[in-house]
Amino acid sequence: MSSGSSGMINNSNNNFKGIKLKTRIKPLILSFIILIMSQSSLNASNFKDSLVNSDSIKLLETYSLFSEYYKNEDYISAYPYGWEVIAMDKSKFAKFFYHKMEDTMWYLHDSSNTTPELKQSAQDSIMMFYDMAIEYYPVDKGYFQYRKAFVAETWLNLPADSLIKLYEMAIQTDPEISNYYYNRLGQLYVSNATDENDLKTKALDLYTYLSEREPDNATWPQILESLVDNIDQLVDLTKKNWDNDPENLGKAWKYASLAIRAGRNEEAIIALEFLISKSPETINYWNQVATAYQKTENLDKAEDAFKKLIQLEPDKKEHYLNLGIVYKDKGQLSAARTQFQKASEVGSGWGRAIFYEGLLYEQSARGCSFDFETKLVYQLAVETYRRARNMDPTLTDAQDRINALGSSVPLKEDYFFRGYKSGTSLPITGGCFGWIGRSITVP
Repeated sequence: MSSGSSGMINNSNNNFKGIKLKTRIKPLILSFIILIMSQSSLNASNFKDSLVNSDSIKLLETYSLFSEYYKNEDYISAYPYGWEVIAMDKSKFAKFFYHKMEDTMWYLHDSSNTTPELKQSAQDSIMMFYDMAIEYYPVDKGYFQYRKAFVAETWLNLPADSLIKLYEMAIQTDPEISNYYYNRLGQLYVSNATDENDLKTKALDLYTYLSEREPDNATWPQILESLVDNIDQLVDLTKKNWDNDPENLGKAWKYASLAIRAGRNEEAIIALEFLISKSPETINYWNQVATAYQKTENLDKAEDAFKKLIQLEPDKKEHYLNLGIVYKDKGQLSAARTQFQKASEVGSGWGRAIFYEGLLYEQSARGCSFDFETKLVYQLAVETYRRARNMDPTLTDAQDRINALGSSVPLKEDYFFRGYKSGTSLPITGGCFGWIGRSITVP
């Protein structure tokens, strides 16, 4: 029994050892599995990173090939690489890529060295390309927008209504674009205007804007006038536009500008006074209304307008000159002379203002009987003209007045018979010339 019992005990011990061994193996296997899974996960992450790095390298290589061919002006070879760059990443090299790709496509379209197939490819994809450029390089959105409109017109011959929308979008995106593109839109307005649409009005607005934007270009006023039977009709149209939108400063200004050009200064004054009420510090409004007041002989208001301009721009010599002219026209000759002298001073010896002082003396002499005192005033005028000419030798009109007054100044005999010797200072007196307070020296 004892041996049997001993055998049972041994067997039990062996079984117990087996149970303990199995219990120890399970954690080891579990740890091994976790290790394998962790390693696999790590390898997958590295694999994913390697794929990303591989794509980035491929993109860089492709862009480099495109850029190299572009630099060497081999646009035909650059073209397919450009599309590969777009397929891989539309924004990565946007700052450099889109302008280069545009050059490439324009070359393929316009060059005689490309095949018809390549030319057609560039033409078929150009609008899609510009849409991508606008989206992925918005810094130059305005540029790509008007280039898109241009190729739609010149490459693709799209219908007029589509072209008009594209050009209008371009101008809305970038109002500072070249007048060339404004004019292309304007010509579309003109050629497609009918009684059933508002394109003629849009053309008038556009070319009025160009006239203001580029005042020295005679083309824009000519086009404007060609759109109507006469300039008065144009003024009436702009007035109607303003009447329909009476708080619109831009429309008021267009009306005022055209009214001035048509010589309808009374109407211009109405618009200009409205503009000044809305923007009282705008110098151009004051300049225009002051001139309009002068032309309509509303001299008191002209005086006030030029005084306001002097307040706004105290260093502008022309304002003093113009105020002096207003005083001259009002017959206030002494006040006029003060302003002419101030204009010359502000203009650092401006001869033109002194020329106008000479005109005052000549005007005063003409208003009186022709006697020796009057001759002295003419002499003062001549001496003033000479001073103006010495300040500014280009004042040919000063020399013209000197020549014209040659027979009106005192002769040597006039001085001799009155006992005046050379070098004698003769004050200008008499009721007709009391304002002058000057003297001349006997030659």
